[in-house]
Amino acid sequence: MVIAEESNAQSNSSLASQPPKILQLEDVFNLEYASNLEINNKGDEVYFVRNYMDILTDKKLGNIWKVDKDKNLTPVTNGLHSDFSPVLSPDNTKLAYISTASGSAQIHMQWLETGASGQMSHLDHAPSNISWSPDGKYLAFTRFVDTQAKSVVTLPGKPKNAKWAKPAVYVDEMYYRFDGAGFTKPGNSQIFVMSADGGAARQLTYGTTDHRSHLSWSKDGQQIIYSANTRNDSELEWTDSNIYTLNIASLQSTPLTSRNGPDNHPIVSPNGKMIAYLGSDQNYKNYENTELYIMNLDGSDKRSLTANFDRSVNSIQWANNSKAVYMSYHDRGQTYVAYQPLNGKKRIVAKNLGGLSFGRPYTGSEFDVSQNGTIAFTYSDPQRPADISINRKGRTSQLTTLNSDALDHKTLATIKELNVKSSFDGRNIQAWVAYPPGYAAEKKAGKKFPLILEIHGGPVTNYGPHFSAEIQLMAASGYVVVYANPRGSDSYGKEFAQIIYNNYPSQDYDDLMSVVDGVIAEESIDQQALFVTGGSGGGVLTAWIVGHTDRFKAAVVAKPVINWFSFALTTDIYPFVIKNWFEKMPWEDPQHYMALSPISYVGNVTTPTMLLTGEADKRTPIAETEQFYQALKLRNVDTAMVRIPDAPHGIYKRPSNLMSKVAHILWWFDKYQQPES
Repeated sequence: MVIAEESNAQSNSSLASQPPKILQLEDVFNLEYASNLEINNKGDEVYFVRNYMDILTDKKLGNIWKVDKDKNLTPVTNGLHSDFSPVLSPDNTKLAYISTASGSAQIHMQWLETGASGQMSHLDHAPSNISWSPDGKYLAFTRFVDTQAKSVVTLPGKPKNAKWAKPAVYVDEMYYRFDGAGFTKPGNSQIFVMSADGGAARQLTYGTTDHRSHLSWSKDGQQIIYSANTRNDSELEWTDSNIYTLNIASLQSTPLTSRNGPDNHPIVSPNGKMIAYLGSDQNYKNYENTELYIMNLDGSDKRSLTANFDRSVNSIQWANNSKAVYMSYHDRGQTYVAYQPLNGKKRIVAKNLGGLSFGRPYTGSEFDVSQNGTIAFTYSDPQRPADISINRKGRTSQLTTLNSDALDHKTLATIKELNVKSSFDGRNIQAWVAYPPGYAAEKKAGKKFPLILEIHGGPVTNYGPHFSAEIQLMAASGYVVVYANPRGSDSYGKEFAQIIYNNYPSQDYDDLMSVVDGVIAEESIDQQALFVTGGSGGGVLTAWIVGHTDRFKAAVVAKPVINWFSFALTTDIYPFVIKNWFEKMPWEDPQHYMALSPISYVGNVTTPTMLLTGEADKRTPIAETEQFYQALKLRNVDTAMVRIPDAPHGIYKRPSNLMSKVAHILWWFDKYQQPES
């Protein structure tokens, strides 16, 4: 017996010394991804931010790198800080970017021919939206400008050196806090301009309007085109913005658009004659297609180039000949770049964009276009976060493999598309299934696998065949994972997204149950080991599901809305939610708000349910979580609450929090797994 024990110990020790072949929680810190693309005029070099996870500070950091058409990688900046938003000068000799190297975000410059670099600004608030003037002599940017804090009383009688409590904070703004930023300071974001050789920045805009938009210069360098919401009731009409031209000499702003609806992201054409921009009419619904518009520089002759295209345009860039606009859009969980002529039909010029949302399989992506039409974009691979690819003269080439060292020796989940018909109305519902390593062989041997239904947030967003650390970690733990785009998701057209207006959750529940049934029909699934989880909008649906069925063995509800009445009056974006998601104020139609609230069905819940939310979440405040937790406790349903300290709505922004989220979900599900009898 002793010999056998020693032999087993040696064998186990030998196995422990081998690197694990499946993804581990701590592997999150080894992941990298590319973002903030900037391609040079010749189309043979791409500057980008190489994002990485620093295990000592538990932060996502990033430095700027360059990759050329021959796949040679070169660092442009380096250090344990964040460098981002690189922008090449018009002649490509200089690179402006923002860096926290000095301890705060400032504009930096690198002279590419010599390699010299320097800090160009010394601002008291972070700059953003850097834009070069056409002659390369100036930089425009936006930054926050403080105004005097309001104080309506002064307490008398305080002795010198006395230590009294902190003074009360007087609040009378509509938006007084934002998720991830906390309570707002009085002030507004304004436009500035400074010499590209350094020196003081000159403020160009004033007043109480926020200027947070993309900035574009007129060809003569005399005007800056921007978008802003200048309405007196802008706090109530949050999404209504128009496009303006700002005369740099006189500081006079002139409106170029005037409709009710978001008009934004203006870009002046290379020939200086037109402006392309994105916009839509305000319909006070949960979704509207964003269209690509063009107009003359003076605002005349406005027209949509995509009025008959039933998809939203995400980002745009002019072709160098000023005869077309490149645009990206989502379609059925995938992202494409199309070349849209000013007159004529679009044609797809790049596909498989994505990879920016490394936590969950969202469709975040970026692209840039050179003067010769070479397209650089973030390339999406279901088993890798974003890399850099280019499409040149119709041929696509992947330039980077940033995660080869971290993932090439790992066996990851494979992803397969699944389409099912909704049991409610027969609509096609698209989904993807992630299979755990070794699935095929174990299925052949007769093994039944536990299943996790993972639900996206938004709810008007979409998942697709993209890398997801959370999905991969779940699959690595032996689960088949399915994720879907139920009704209300975008990338399937306006009607599909709008159908949940004033009706969410509803038949999206039927869509998701049909997806689960579809996986069970095709795969080797243990029907006694079904689990469900989701975050934000997915948390809403998870809480709704356990109130409407007991088919799941356990559930994890992450950062949910539990009570629409309380949520609508406590979230940081409450005017937007009420005006665009419901037809009436909460007190005008409480029955409708409560009919759509998962808390109304808590009396039906028998499923063991864990709740998980960041304590600093202002978007879906943790009081929503506490309501459901306490209700389940009162009903003696097995429940637990996981509170992530200091975490906002985006829990994954600190790598260890992403690990903690997945670890708690898997622990809860493992706890309730029962072998099939």
